[in-house]
Amino acid sequence: MRYLTFALGKGRLANQTLELFEKIGITCEEMKDKNSRKLIFVNEELKLRFFLSKGPDVPTYVEYGAADIGVVGRDTILEEGRKVHEVLDLGYGKCRMCICGPKEAAPLLKHHELIRVASKYPNIAKDYFYNVKHQTVEIIKLNGSIELAPIVGLSEVICDIVETGSTLRENGLTVLEEVCPLSARMIVNPVSMRMESDRIKDLIQRLRTVI
Repeated sequence: MRYLTFALGKGRLANQTLELFEKIGITCEEMKDKNSRKLIFVNEELKLRFFLSKGPDVPTYVEYGAADIGVVGRDTILEEGRKVHEVLDLGYGKCRMCICGPKEAAPLLKHHELIRVASKYPNIAKDYFYNVKHQTVEIIKLNGSIELAPIVGLSEVICDIVETGSTLRENGLTVLEEVCPLSARMIVNPVSMRMESDRIKDLIQRLRTVI
């Protein structure tokens, strides 16, 4: 039996995923050692391997078959646009992708005006404005605090993840439109899905019972 390899997005997502896996009897004691310098963690008994990576890299590892299965936020899956199968909503890490800005920017979204949109997620923003709203916009890619963009006049609105909305409120911004709901998702390499169909389907079925 070959190893099934999992790529997990680092941080809180990986911790929640491991907690979920423990509920169906999948453990990896090596990963609990916070001082470990290892990059790949193995459960020999179940023939499973795990490694942690930055969120945006998870779909890449899965598409190219370096990992059979990945767990990452839906925002990353949509932004990266990799050829993977999204098979399961794991139900945690819930938030929303939204178009936000000052209240006075709301009419600009109604009248199809040419506006500037700042975002860490240019592909999601582009897809929403071009294919859903049919509004031509200029998209500005940023990496830091997106909320700053409309405040300093770089853009009229932003496309960003909203959890509670408190950061928006503190900076005089509000949610103007919702793009899509987000949460942690399980993705699978298309070849692995065929070759290891029984094992992967069994895993999905068992996870469904505890989600």
